[in-house]
Amino acid sequence: MADTMQFDLVSPERKLMSAQASEVQIPGADGELTAMPGHSPLITTLRPGILKVTANGQTTEFAVTGGFAEITPEGVSVLAERSLPKGEVTQAIFTDWVTEAHKAHKDAHHTVVDDAAKLLADMVAMGTHIGLDPNVANF
Repeated sequence: MADTMQFDLVSPERKLMSAQASEVQIPGADGELTAMPGHSPLITTLRPGILKVTANGQTTEFAVTGGFAEITPEGVSVLAERSLPKGEVTQAIFTDWVTEAHKAHKDAHHTVVDDAAKLLADMVAMGTHIGLDPNVANF
């Protein structure tokens, strides 16, 4: 097994890091996880948190607000919604992120209902398209 793996972190604004890493600690949606060379394949969503990358004996930390991580035995690719090196996150930036999260929380009730309605409509349309009756479903 190799001692390192390819690590790439990108956000919509820029590529933040590309290096040979020995370990990547990821704030996964279902909990913290650590990827190392030879890791089983996995795709996970990210929750807001600190992503830590160990390369050449140095650990670099990044604040991430969400996104996806793809882990393979050969490497880790992280596509972050937003990410900055921990040292670049100022109080003003953090305040903007928290303000956006508050707004998203406030608007979530409408979004959840709209998403659920779209899911139901898509399911009915799919069943109808293949000749199945959605009214037979046992609710």
